[in-house]
Amino acid sequence: MRSLERSAHPLRSTEPGGRTEDLRALGAMVGDAKVVGLGEATHGSHEFFTMKERVFRHLVEERDFTTFALEMSWSAGLRIDEYVQGGPGDPRTIAKDTLAGSPWEREEFVSLIAWLREHNRRHPDHRVHFMGDDIGAPELGDHIFERVVSSVGKTRPEVLPQLTELYGGLRPFDDIFGYLRKPVAEREENAAHAKEALDLVAEHQEADGGDYAWTVQHARNIAQTFAFATVDLTDPASVTAAESLRDQAMADNVLWWQRHTGHKMLLSAHNGHIGYLSTHPDMYPRTQGAVLRDRLGHGYVAIGFSFAGGSFLTKDASLDGDWKAVTVPAARPGMNEHVLDRVRYRDFYLDLRTAPRPAGAWLDRARPVYDAGSTFTPDPLPVLALGRAYDALIHLHRVRAADQL
Repeated sequence: MRSLERSAHPLRSTEPGGRTEDLRALGAMVGDAKVVGLGEATHGSHEFFTMKERVFRHLVEERDFTTFALEMSWSAGLRIDEYVQGGPGDPRTIAKDTLAGSPWEREEFVSLIAWLREHNRRHPDHRVHFMGDDIGAPELGDHIFERVVSSVGKTRPEVLPQLTELYGGLRPFDDIFGYLRKPVAEREENAAHAKEALDLVAEHQEADGGDYAWTVQHARNIAQTFAFATVDLTDPASVTAAESLRDQAMADNVLWWQRHTGHKMLLSAHNGHIGYLSTHPDMYPRTQGAVLRDRLGHGYVAIGFSFAGGSFLTKDASLDGDWKAVTVPAARPGMNEHVLDRVRYRDFYLDLRTAPRPAGAWLDRARPVYDAGSTFTPDPLPVLALGRAYDALIHLHRVRAADQL
């Protein structure tokens, strides 16, 4: 306990706005990283979401970060960024249109989107961006196909008929859950068409200039989505392969954006996607965070979240149902959070890489943790070694369910 307390930095607040002196040590932990993964132990807690906005604001103002990336559809992220850059609409309508059905369809993300837009209005010479790094779930939408087709029609009209034919049976792809009910053989054929379309679009891309690279990336995300959607939900091995493909695709999309734009990025996703280990290694054997660490080295920093009790949003089944509030009691003895919550600060963060030996040895041992994705299993709880999963950790005493729109 003394070792943990010597390493802990107290948090003044989890709400955005106001003074940020308490985040300076967190900025030092980030250092010169190009991408910072900031997790969430649940997909629907107010404090995780507001803390992400608070941290991003600080990194924008103090560390020259310029992109907020979220575990959501690439195509939906493009629509949010259009608004952030001054496009039509209002933040609430944009959130409803792009985040519908997701755990991020919450007031907290309306606040984030509104702040991004307002920042660009006040600082046109230091613009910030929003991106979605995920496959097209729950939908791709027709606009992403149209971007590819329109660009190819202008730059390489000779291949437009072939591209139009390949995409003919794929677009608009507006319901992945319904699509997964189609026969696997049909979905595999569609994935082959999407991959053939990507190969066609990617030919001679270097000769077509920087703008065309976006066209190739849009086509790549379409192919990623259809490849993932070949999953056979009745076959555990197929599910694991699909989730591995998805984490790799998310990492590839982040790497493409960072390389193409040069932006420093805050990557928001579940703990199990930004960290180096998952609480469900049978389903997620290689995480997005592990890929990013391998590719970026010290240029990637993973910050996990933990909490010792409270409420969050989850569903009864991954592919069905609505998000609803679940409450868990204070962490019991034997859990990571039970010990962390005995630190004298209510909310705090610490650098796991530099923790003194007694704390480091404790952190490197796997213990039960609170962890909820689309679903939550309270018994038995999953286990995780915090010191091997993340570079830094933010611990919160209590959380509550995020605010519905």
